Amino acid sequence: MRGRSIALVILLLLVGYGGVKAWPLLHGPTLTVLSPGPWASLPDGYLSIRGIATHTESLTLNGSQLLIDQMGRVEKLLLLPPGGAIITLTYTDRFGRSTTERRHVFIP
Repeated sequence: MRGRSIALVILLLLVGYGGVKAWPLLHGPTLTVLSPGPWASLPDGYLSIRGIATHTESLTLNGSQLLIDQMGRVEKLLLLPPGGAIITLTYTDRFGRSTTERRHVFIP
């Protein structure tokens, strides 16, 4: 009886460990946008896009490919004309699951 209990505990630990390790893959891609903030106002017109991507195979900014370094960091500097703009970031994992995030910016 004691052997079965130990085997059951070991099995539960292995299943739990597998679940913890598989969760990021099952969850999908994530992107933490550090800049710009939501509804940002940029007085000089320079837009610095910075973020950290995890479990992300590709990242696009308004349809154009952005590079992700080995640490998952993303950086891009744009010069925008006066007015409003919507920045669309789409990130995709290696299984084809994608997520889109939008940021609205205004240049006076």
